[in-house]
Amino acid sequence: MTAAPFRIGVDIGGTFTDFVMLDTRDGSLRNGKVLTTPHAPEQAVLAGIRQLLDAHGVAPAAVAHVIHGTTLVANALIERRGVPTGLITTAGFRDIVEIGTELRHDTYDLFMRVPPPLVPRSRRVEVAERILPDGSIRTPLDEPAARDAVRALAADGVQAVAVCLLHAFRNPVHERRLAQIIAEEAPGLTLCLSSDVVPEIGEYERASTTICNAYVLPVFQTYLTRLGDGLRGLGLSGPLYLMLSDGGTVGEATAARHPIRLVQSGPAGGVRATALYGVGAGAPDILCFDMGGTTAKACLIEGGEPLRSLDFEVARVDRFRKGSGLPLKVPVIEMIEIGAGGGSIAQVDRLGLIQVGPESASSDPGPACYGLGGTRPTVTDADLILGYLGAGSFLGGDMRLDVAAAEAAVREHLAEPLGLSVVDAAWALHETVNGNMAQAAAIHATEKARRIESFTMIPIGGAGPVHAAQVCRKLGIPRLIAPAGAGVASAFGFLASPISFAFVRGWVAPLATLDFDALCAMVAGLEADGLRLLAEADVGPGAATRTVIGALRYAGQGFQVETEIPAAILSAGDRDALRAAFETRYQQQYGRTEPGLPVECVSWQVILSGPVPALSLRAPEAAVGSVDSRSRRAWFPEAGGFVDTPVIDRTTLRPGDRITGPALVEERESTLVLPPGTEAVCDAGLNLVVTLEG
Repeated sequence: MTAAPFRIGVDIGGTFTDFVMLDTRDGSLRNGKVLTTPHAPEQAVLAGIRQLLDAHGVAPAAVAHVIHGTTLVANALIERRGVPTGLITTAGFRDIVEIGTELRHDTYDLFMRVPPPLVPRSRRVEVAERILPDGSIRTPLDEPAARDAVRALAADGVQAVAVCLLHAFRNPVHERRLAQIIAEEAPGLTLCLSSDVVPEIGEYERASTTICNAYVLPVFQTYLTRLGDGLRGLGLSGPLYLMLSDGGTVGEATAARHPIRLVQSGPAGGVRATALYGVGAGAPDILCFDMGGTTAKACLIEGGEPLRSLDFEVARVDRFRKGSGLPLKVPVIEMIEIGAGGGSIAQVDRLGLIQVGPESASSDPGPACYGLGGTRPTVTDADLILGYLGAGSFLGGDMRLDVAAAEAAVREHLAEPLGLSVVDAAWALHETVNGNMAQAAAIHATEKARRIESFTMIPIGGAGPVHAAQVCRKLGIPRLIAPAGAGVASAFGFLASPISFAFVRGWVAPLATLDFDALCAMVAGLEADGLRLLAEADVGPGAATRTVIGALRYAGQGFQVETEIPAAILSAGDRDALRAAFETRYQQQYGRTEPGLPVECVSWQVILSGPVPALSLRAPEAAVGSVDSRSRRAWFPEAGGFVDTPVIDRTTLRPGDRITGPALVEERESTLVLPPGTEAVCDAGLNLVVTLEG
């Protein structure tokens, strides 16, 4: 028997912090949810863990470890809550962070906004040096000038420095020497080198990513210290692991060096959980629909594996416009933000239309119905007015919702300005959100050359099951699978994620002249680095797996396609097989290939992973009693308005139970809304498999 059989996953969201505790002896799960404490996120984590342990009589010593995902990094960038940061770069490239790629995210907007740089021009300094694209040195580093630059930044009050020199990804010698100079001249500064953070081609993206990492690093390290001290204060002595944006987990020490790799950690956990739910329910091709308190996101999962990318944006000034944010070069599960969350605030715009978000009530002051000081209408307020949420059963009755406050907010800010009744205004808000999300998800699938109707939707997040059926109808998706515990799916996904880390190296070379021996040596070196990181998390080399992914393109193209390359192809130096692997992936993504064009490599990714945790999605013990017979009035226009609708306690459902809409299926963390014309069947894993008419 395991000495410490319990594992805890914790996800900090914009509105709620979610918890899942797994008993590895029998696979049973215990869930929890508390309001997030935005100004000190660790307080909600510690309070929620304490509640979870107390509620189930689990001693802290019985917890093997905690796995954590957080929005802290993303929020620090969005809200500009990092530390004063400086940039040292090659002479002539001081303004690259403002010049960018010169692409416009809105061609016809004369007043187009762009995110202001995290480092003002006064804190961007240049040093004379130049490394050429092949890694050779053209101009040696001017060390006296470098020392002057470091002293100037320190005198200006910077707390962190990002170093990004031209072509340092091919030869980091000057960046490494600068690191030594900084340690000598200003040893108290936090330092990030682009050759360590993101050794890839593209000086703008490389500089942006390195700056972002330096900007949040002290904040994140302080948070980890407070959280670690708090966990030990609770009596939890096991290690703390953190979720990365690509779906892997790492130890605390690794995460503390690369906080930018956690920018999408929470949603990545949700995708991990969704993939597991889908495979268990026999649906490997999934549209993950994650609607929480602040945002709604979508991810396509094919064959049980989500789409991935090495490019991401954060802190967009125009929330849904690609190119309007700070670019990051980090491995991520590819998700797009498709809409608002439950706490997103609605208003009437200058055209007399309802606009939802991007501003969110979050947990403080929260939606009007929370009774915590919020007075503006949110999606949650509309869902309560429409009867989809129960005022007395929210969070299992632990948090009572104020219907009158929700109605007052909708009346003042939406109904009266539009000349509508409160109910019609609430329905308009609800439909606006659904329409926006369906449209964005459809566009995302089209951009990926996928037919979205062929996917099965799995909704997660506290608000996902409320909106899922209506979004499916708008997309033409005939089936959705609603898993139990969807409201805490991201925290559950952390428990299902292996220890893993991805290394990326820029390696621009024509396939025709690719030096396979040098490439294999580089891959072997990265593999050795990965094994050392896995060892920090007690994963031995015998339990590790290696994946190599090449980013390739046709010569002359500006974008590349990522392709998994079998080790045998690299060891054999088989150029034809490497090209064939690339063109198979290219054909899948674009529907064509260019047989006559030469191919070139851009970068290589080496992923070292430990074993995937064995989780059983077994049904919990049956609750006492039968399906609950309560009901409440819920709004379904296709049925003529408010309908007396059965409210079913999800914990009472057993495999084979069948539910015909309209119905509301409640559990502590979320509510599944089944409109008229839907039918749900409970499968062996207690998923509700929902079919939709028309």
